[in-house]
Amino acid sequence: MDKEKRWIRKIQKKADKQAANDLICKYYKEMYGFVYKQTLDEQLSLDITQEIFVNVLKSIVNYDAKKASFRTWLYKVASNRLVDYYRSRSYKDERMVESIDEFEIEDESDFTLSFEYKEEVEQLTDLVNQLDAASQHIMRLKLFGEYTFLEIAQIEGIPESTVKTKYYVALKQIRNEMRRPING
Repeated sequence: MDKEKRWIRKIQKKADKQAANDLICKYYKEMYGFVYKQTLDEQLSLDITQEIFVNVLKSIVNYDAKKASFRTWLYKVASNRLVDYYRSRSYKDERMVESIDEFEIEDESDFTLSFEYKEEVEQLTDLVNQLDAASQHIMRLKLFGEYTFLEIAQIEGIPESTVKTKYYVALKQIRNEMRRPING
């Protein structure tokens, strides 16, 4: 039995703190990166990543290794947490009060590039948030988690062809929205 499985069993049976720390340490950077790619906000990403691991530790007794790998299950929990965040009132309120004053301009060309990139990621995230929950999960795992279609099919418990169909339909929808003029 590998280390990860031993850690999970210790957490499930004895609420072992060291095993929980070891498991979190193994996946923390990966989960933080997954969240950061979707928020582009360091503090928010830290907060959401922490919430993900709190949820994982609370619900690990329900984790079944026969249904999915731990990493797969972890991404499912993370994706659900991100969907919840983007549906939350705090996200919607925060979007309304964000100000340009928060940006420090050191090098104007770097600022322009990073600002444009942030705007594109925010637009993409907003468009993903408008999709149904199943399509959101697929898009998040593919775009931000860099999973293959087969891996996503296993995570979602649906055929790979269904994942591809949902992905390409959502991608077409997103591309059409991104091409649409702002006024129109």
